[in-house]
Amino acid sequence: MTTHYRTQGFVLKKEDLRETDQLFTVYTKDFGKLKILGRAVRKIGAKLRGSFQLFRLVELEFIQGKSHKTLTDAVVIKEFYHIENDLKKMKAVHQMADVLDGLVTREEKEEKIWLLLEETFERINSLRFSFVNLRLLYYYFFWNLVSVLGYQPQLSNCTSCHQKLKPEGLSFAPEEGGVICVDCFEKNKTKESVWISAETIKILRLILRKNWPTLKRLKVEKDILINLKEVSDVFLKFLLSQNSVLQYSVLQ
Repeated sequence: MTTHYRTQGFVLKKEDLRETDQLFTVYTKDFGKLKILGRAVRKIGAKLRGSFQLFRLVELEFIQGKSHKTLTDAVVIKEFYHIENDLKKMKAVHQMADVLDGLVTREEKEEKIWLLLEETFERINSLRFSFVNLRLLYYYFFWNLVSVLGYQPQLSNCTSCHQKLKPEGLSFAPEEGGVICVDCFEKNKTKESVWISAETIKILRLILRKNWPTLKRLKVEKDILINLKEVSDVFLKFLLSQNSVLQYSVLQ
């Protein structure tokens, strides 16, 4: 007898297969990240065509076959209209979905990731959002995701010599797991690292404390936003290489 599984999930990615099928990436409440096959969902008039769409929260049902999971039913719980109708918000959520798909490699329930997705979707769906806050929300998602996955960076002391950080000449070294001082940077020039400002470190500390009320009120200068992107990108590249992901494109 075939077992049917039901759960809630955020539809994060989809890929066309053959003439009418699609393969969905869904982060579920009870099973973590799943790849689920939707048979004939691209046919006009298909039962699940209208409900199983990107960036919706759905209740879904699937069965486990020999080689893959197959979608059998789906009901929309929530549509995030202000994401679906805003290209900038769509772009940010696509980036979050790519990051999660690249970093989360196992089918494993993780309540903290589920709650982070819920929080982020609700915030990004908000009507009043500046470009800076939209970028900060992406970094909020990224750094809290890597923290849940066990890669929270050291931001208070040099990860090499363990001395308290001074605000000048600092670098972020992914292999070291955080920020290194100028002296340790000089000793380890062969390791990949990127300059990080004291202001960027302050923002990262607020992000990892999940202090969004303070973050959204900050006046973040363009150069700090650029530095935050550089640090995030180099860390993401390192983590993906650790996961043996050979190719990854970060949205600009």
